[in-house]
Amino acid sequence: MAEANAKSVRTTVFISKATPGDDEFVLWLAPKLEVAGYKVFADILTLEPGDRWRSVITSTLQQDAIKMLLCCRDSTLAAAGVLEEIDIASDLSKQLKDQRFIIPLRLEPYKKVFGIAGLQYIDFVRGWADGLEKLLGALKRQKVPRDAEHATINPNWEVYRRRGAIALKNEPERLTSNWLRIAETPDAINYLEPSGAIDRDALADACPLTRFPTTLMQQGIVTFQSPEEINSALSGVGRFVLKHSVPLASFVSEGLAVAGIQRQDASNVVHSMIRQAWNAFCRERGFLEYQYSNAVGFHAGKDQIAIGKKVPWGRQGERHSSMLRNVAKGHVWQFGVTALPAFWPFPHLKLKSRVLFAAVKDDEADAPIDDARKQHRLRRSVCKGWRNKQWHGRLLAFIELLSGEQSSINLCLGETAVVRVEAAPLLFSSPVSTVLPDKLLDEEEETDTSTLGRPEPEEDEP
Repeated sequence: MAEANAKSVRTTVFISKATPGDDEFVLWLAPKLEVAGYKVFADILTLEPGDRWRSVITSTLQQDAIKMLLCCRDSTLAAAGVLEEIDIASDLSKQLKDQRFIIPLRLEPYKKVFGIAGLQYIDFVRGWADGLEKLLGALKRQKVPRDAEHATINPNWEVYRRRGAIALKNEPERLTSNWLRIAETPDAINYLEPSGAIDRDALADACPLTRFPTTLMQQGIVTFQSPEEINSALSGVGRFVLKHSVPLASFVSEGLAVAGIQRQDASNVVHSMIRQAWNAFCRERGFLEYQYSNAVGFHAGKDQIAIGKKVPWGRQGERHSSMLRNVAKGHVWQFGVTALPAFWPFPHLKLKSRVLFAAVKDDEADAPIDDARKQHRLRRSVCKGWRNKQWHGRLLAFIELLSGEQSSINLCLGETAVVRVEAAPLLFSSPVSTVLPDKLLDEEEETDTSTLGRPEPEEDEP
């Protein structure tokens, strides 16, 4: 009976963590558990000056905890205090007859340790928000007590966060984005239909093979090409007549109701066509192409730049340089981008940075590694040491390499239809700035000969 009473008064969700490695995660997680109605203990806030900290932690775990959330990564699980908490929690699990008393939270791939080896973890590696959703579901299923109607968030979480925050200055700052402004687009887009009977399967097969983007929609095709260009390109399929020539802006914002084309479909088609034109531009210049899970990336390869050679960048003001290819962990890394067209708040291309790895062969890069998991592990270990300045420099160097001496990049959608993209990234102005230095000398941009900073050791998947 005494044991049952002891269990009934337990209401605290105890977070076992290492300081300072897990502080950022706990400062994010704890308030979200509190807003869901749970009572949370974490040694970041709960200890007061003068407390015998180990005694307070131990007594809270032994007497108040209904669950222990265990932050799991190798560095955390090697901490003496965390190992002690695992021992106590393992005993409590038996005492309370709760095999799920310890809930591991996987923050990084980790080697299992005694006491938790057989426990199923909740994965936060793929995303903290996704992990939180699974954790809240588990706590609810396991009937952990909470008071959602009177949920309160301890304001000291935010106070503690601000202690280590970067100070702001009340001065404006110019920031370089990863957006390239689309300065010019064709005035109109064309909708054509066959002039007679046609094999639609043959048309569907032929459209992707045309030199310029052509999309099958409703009873016809959408393209920026003229009727003459289309009839030449699709002469083996049939003849086409122009039904509508629509201002591009209205096609993107409204669609083409008379042809049954909805606004969202119209917008998606134009985005796809610009992306196809970007891909064709990169292919023509011999950039290394790689198909990621949801998009194509183009990378600097041996035809563009030698391994270890810096690319100068900076059209105005001071000139800098950055590497786009080098060797690390026995592999060649090659920087590249994926272009994502958008029309809001104005037409632009957003460049997403990519890093592609290949084995070393005869002092050059072999074919890209055909193993998505290995590519992922190499990115996590090699690129983790890169600073924001290095990512920024590589992006600007890649744009410089891609555009050459030109101030713009012309993406062809037809013989006379062109999307002109400015080769200089857009600058935005922030009303405040930080006390961190915004400028680095050229030699400071690359901290060592492999340009990798201090990468973490490669991690093994469980």
